[in-house]
Amino acid sequence: MSRFPAEWLALRERYDVAARNPDVLDAVTLSLNAHPSVHVLDLACGSGSTVRTLHSRFPTRQHWDLVDNDLDLLTLARNAIREDDITLNTVRLDLNRDLETVLDDRIDLITISALLDLVSQAWLERFLGEVGARTLPVYAALTYNGRIDLLPADPLDAATIAAVNAHQGTDKGFGLALGPSAADAAIAGFKRLGYSVVSGSSDWVISPDDRAMQAELLNGWASAARETGTLRETDIDDWLARRGAMVAAGRSSMRVGHVDVFAFPSSTR
Repeated sequence: MSRFPAEWLALRERYDVAARNPDVLDAVTLSLNAHPSVHVLDLACGSGSTVRTLHSRFPTRQHWDLVDNDLDLLTLARNAIREDDITLNTVRLDLNRDLETVLDDRIDLITISALLDLVSQAWLERFLGEVGARTLPVYAALTYNGRIDLLPADPLDAATIAAVNAHQGTDKGFGLALGPSAADAAIAGFKRLGYSVVSGSSDWVISPDDRAMQAELLNGWASAARETGTLRETDIDDWLARRGAMVAAGRSSMRVGHVDVFAFPSSTR
């Protein structure tokens, strides 16, 4: 699976928190209100952003299994919060190889953030089969949907974004990735299981003052576009220079599309 530096996860966290869809999050919260305690399984937990974001909304007594394959990130996640009634257990695991081994405990909720667009259709079907067999609810947040809006516009925006989205469909460690089609594929899959689904947009909204985030995204997109080989290097360099100048001048804003999904067995809510 692709590794993400802790610095990038720290930079994006406040945009993730602001982007989470409130209606979907309310549905998740409501589903757990009757529980005196909850056991949450957080897959691809990174540095612990999900537990930091959600713990205050859930019942007081909580146990979280935080799963990732990166030991450095698990060390950060282990210390994500310190509260007497919340226990955090970190699990190093290759989700592509050993997914099933973390699904057999008593689990009240599976959480996933910014993962589904990285996985293949085959992995998604495997995941759906496993959670469906165990009737487990899933909150999958911040799945990229392929929409990037950049203002002011540049003539090469559309071609660059198309290259970025093509790169999103390459292998991220699970086989050819679903990329921008992931949210629709997941929603359709959960409905085939007979699950109820609440979904909504969870876009990053990035203002002209957010220069560090914009610069990081632009550099990442330019790198992804180069790897596809569909655009000339000089065109990408010129695009990056023009957009970078807009960022430096405080003239650039961005919106990056994401989708949140809460899927649950219809009889559990």
